[in-house]
Amino acid sequence: MEIIKLIGILIIVVGFVFKFDTIAVVLLAALATALVSGISFVDFLALLGEAFVSNRLVTLFLLTLPMIGLTERFGLRQQAVKLIEKMKGLTPGRFLSLYMFIRELAGFFSVRVQGQTQFIRPLVEPMTQAAAKTKYGEISDEDIERLKARSAATDNYGNFFAQNTFIAAAGVLLIAGTMESLGYDVSAVAIAQASIPIALIMLIMVAGSNVLFDRKLQKKYGNKTNLLSQKEEK
Repeated sequence: MEIIKLIGILIIVVGFVFKFDTIAVVLLAALATALVSGISFVDFLALLGEAFVSNRLVTLFLLTLPMIGLTERFGLRQQAVKLIEKMKGLTPGRFLSLYMFIRELAGFFSVRVQGQTQFIRPLVEPMTQAAAKTKYGEISDEDIERLKARSAATDNYGNFFAQNTFIAAAGVLLIAGTMESLGYDVSAVAIAQASIPIALIMLIMVAGSNVLFDRKLQKKYGNKTNLLSQKEEK
């Protein structure tokens, strides 16, 4: 009857299929697994408490929320937008390509930019919109959503494809340890070196995609911008 100990997996599958509360489903699955494994309810609570305490650093991300609120409250976002508005020749595609380069360079030196919530939402995405509005004037809501998605995607690309370019990154050490356990003599340096060309290829692909995106915006809004400029000159 050892198979009964897999009841927790069944509970999770059923709970997710019927869209029950995720936390409740996971806790119920853990409790059921503990009880059928001979662990008492008190011991289960003790294990749950120990797991929470040992992983309490995971909840530190909540501290970033007041930080984001403070930066926006005191105008960091507005100042970043003003900086972009002064750069007349900057397009949203060029700005995102520049950010992609900075993101990969930060990954190479293991500098954590912190991603979507802490960096993209309060800074990069508003700066991308400012570049678009400075270049083309008012743009449609549909294109604003595209700028938001492209900003988030650029951060994901830079993080995913450049995170293993640092020799002591967690991913590099995991790969090296796994390969070593399988009998392959692979060093962390070799893994990082193999990751660099991938990061460069992705940088070129993202830059090319951004160029095409700029051309689409230019084709859509360029004529409108030229007409407005002509009217202002008259």
